[in-house]
Amino acid sequence: MAELDRLDAHYGLGASPYSPPPPRRGGLTNRGTVPAAIVALLLVGIVVALLPAAAPLRALLGVGERYGDRPAYTEGAGSYEFIATQDGSDEPVGYDPCRTIRIEINPDGAPDDHRELVEHAIDQIGGATGLDLEVVGETDDRDLDGRRQSVTGTAPPVLVAWLTEDDEPDLAGDVAGFAGSASVRVAGRWSYTTGIVVLDREDFADIEDAPNGDAQRQAIVDHEFGHLVGLGHVDDPNELMHAENVNQTEFGPGDREGLGRLGQIPCG
Repeated sequence: MAELDRLDAHYGLGASPYSPPPPRRGGLTNRGTVPAAIVALLLVGIVVALLPAAAPLRALLGVGERYGDRPAYTEGAGSYEFIATQDGSDEPVGYDPCRTIRIEINPDGAPDDHRELVEHAIDQIGGATGLDLEVVGETDDRDLDGRRQSVTGTAPPVLVAWLTEDDEPDLAGDVAGFAGSASVRVAGRWSYTTGIVVLDREDFADIEDAPNGDAQRQAIVDHEFGHLVGLGHVDDPNELMHAENVNQTEFGPGDREGLGRLGQIPCG
């Protein structure tokens, strides 16, 4: 909890008058063969407000038809939580399913198989939500605070980067990564527009050589992409979004229900 409180203070959660409802909190500890792999959650960061968008503006901004079908999911088979919900509702805040979630990767310091790790996470999230996530290229950008949308600009792609605690103090200690998204409010509804997935390059190098290391590394990336699109932590050890993960390396039934509900969000 101390790590999360520190992240909240660093990113100014609640400082904006347009902030959504307070997100739920938690910490993830991987207590399997990699004792130091703790994944902390960066909750929703800076938020801004936009005026309601008219149809011509939607076209200009690239808003199209829903990508794919709404995936089916089993209700009540597990546990899930959302980082934030719409005002006065249990409907989750998430990404617009009629927009492609563009992703850029900073390969500096990343493991050799970083693209495969990201693509697997994209496949898992996309398959469970119906969202269209796409890697659009590489970047040398490390500006985490810049991943937000201005009132007049277009949101930059989601940034995925492997950093060290010297680059990003919030990776200090046993934090193997954090992730989250910035949101905007349009016509009274919140939606995510861009975000970050930050992973600790040193922890990933250590985990790679551990027993079951490849599965552990992939689980961390998948977990963080779950946070990116709106899932919070749960207390159920059978879910990948469990706050203290014990050798769970794949999304569980509750994770998939939560992801499915995030895919049910109407187009913005």
